[in-house]
Amino acid sequence: MSTLPTVFVSHGSPMLALDPGRTGEAWTRLAATLPRPKAVLAVSAHWETAAPAVSAAPRPETIHDFYGFPRALFAIEYPATGDPALAQRVAGLLIDAGIDAGIDAGRGLDHGAWVPLRAMYPAAEVPVVQLAIQPALGPGHHLRLGRALGVLREEGVLVLASGSLTHNLRDVAFGTPEEVATHDYVPAFQTWVADTLAAGDVAALLDYRRRTPAAARAHPRDEHWLPLYVALGAAGAGAAAQRLHQGITEGALAMDVYAFGSVSG
Repeated sequence: MSTLPTVFVSHGSPMLALDPGRTGEAWTRLAATLPRPKAVLAVSAHWETAAPAVSAAPRPETIHDFYGFPRALFAIEYPATGDPALAQRVAGLLIDAGIDAGIDAGRGLDHGAWVPLRAMYPAAEVPVVQLAIQPALGPGHHLRLGRALGVLREEGVLVLASGSLTHNLRDVAFGTPEEVATHDYVPAFQTWVADTLAAGDVAALLDYRRRTPAAARAHPRDEHWLPLYVALGAAGAGAAAQRLHQGITEGALAMDVYAFGSVSG
């Protein structure tokens, strides 16, 4: 079986489930370039815990963790199965690495997982397990999580980290045309991330708040940025970063997609 790359996607507004735009097209193209995974481990910014937790529901519910959106969005279901055995495998790898981890037998799939997966695997034929993030523990902890899980790539599991390259909801301007940035920090942060990943400068990434003045505005909180470190860590030392999509939605949400490791196409 081919070793899979790891992936970071910016999942944006839940409205992408109804109007995917260029970002949704990029997700669909991404899935087409990858070998079909045995399962997906989704690391979503929308599941925060004090210590790592892994979902193990055999049939995870579709969580509509948002409000104020059209009724049609709440009617969407993503009926992927879970994979309790994979959940145990993930927790075991973390524990073996000295990281406390638990199992959540009831957790469903939040929109950070199911919105991009709906574009990538619309038939919901690939089992999905989620891994929570721990914003209080910072970037280094999440890089360590990823490094503990790197072996999954050789076992046919796609590590899909889902957050946002920029995420300042105070600056969102719904209805802004795609690719229009209403604030200069958005393209500035996109460029800094692309350059820093291309240079393989992990130290700078870990210290991102001090390395770029755009960081404070791009991420008032870390939660939508932290999944990237899991994908980076799981890819292994020296894995090349490929920017597969560069975009902006709602004026302030950078929608870039990265793969770490080899992607065809």
